[in-house]
Amino acid sequence: MIRRGALAAVLAVLLLLGWFVSGWYGSGPLVKDTPFTVPDGSSLSTVADKLEDEGAIASAESFRLRARIFGGGAPIKAGEFLLPHGASPSKILSILQGDAVLRRFVTIPEGMPSIMVYERLMAQPLLTGDIAVPEEGSVLPDTYEIKRGESRQDVLLRMQAAMRRTLAELWAGRGSNIAVKTPEEALTLASIVEKETGKPSERRVVAGLYSNRLRQGIMLQADPTIIYPITKGKPLGRRIRQSEIQAVNDYNTYSMVGLPRGPITNPGKESIAAVLNPAETRALYMVADGTGGHLFAETLPEHNANVERWYAIRKARGDF
Repeated sequence: MIRRGALAAVLAVLLLLGWFVSGWYGSGPLVKDTPFTVPDGSSLSTVADKLEDEGAIASAESFRLRARIFGGGAPIKAGEFLLPHGASPSKILSILQGDAVLRRFVTIPEGMPSIMVYERLMAQPLLTGDIAVPEEGSVLPDTYEIKRGESRQDVLLRMQAAMRRTLAELWAGRGSNIAVKTPEEALTLASIVEKETGKPSERRVVAGLYSNRLRQGIMLQADPTIIYPITKGKPLGRRIRQSEIQAVNDYNTYSMVGLPRGPITNPGKESIAAVLNPAETRALYMVADGTGGHLFAETLPEHNANVERWYAIRKARGDF
């Protein structure tokens, strides 16, 4: 009888141990892959409660107990993680102690106008709150990491702080041959350079050309400055009308000498740098070359010949 009692006790202990271990390594209740956020400063206890509340584990109390026995001493990290469906408590703790934090980003391409920056941030479902359309030219195009639940205003403020910091750094290293007098003018001219060429190798030449025009009091005649008052920088989707070329406003550089009243987009760092260190060139004119770049000219007759070439290319394409 004693041996049977002892054996029963041993079996009971083994069954209890097996249950305890399987409760740690066995499958959990998640029915699909689920994102889970650990706020900054969270403890094991608060994370366990949160896991139970969100249905990732069956019991916060059991998770805490098993984690202290089987989980080791590594800290839980703050961030957003992806918990796979059926993840065991052991797997969940391993994920939360590891480096597999889900990183989420929002990208603002070079030359994206502020109305589209606004639309991009408002379309981010992970962000919260509302924002106004930011001031044109105030956002530095770049890729920014965002967190679930972060406010759109905080993200926007980071983007604008990056632009202020970058503009100040580039202005401090400006060359002696620039045609702009202030950082604000540099930003405005850089926005024109950004919209006028998609070729990085051309930026400094385009900046040099417009710098020459500014110094000589020649109209900049930049097509994107016609479009900006109409669409706020969005694509026009059609040819520019003659009436729009002749329109008098604070942006149209076909009807005014000098810079427009402000930026026409959010220029990237390289376009700002180009304006503050333009190429030494005598060019005053440019026209598309059919490859995404431009042909540059110092004289009007040379420019007119380049324009004829461009018209021939467009005619061969069937543009008109």
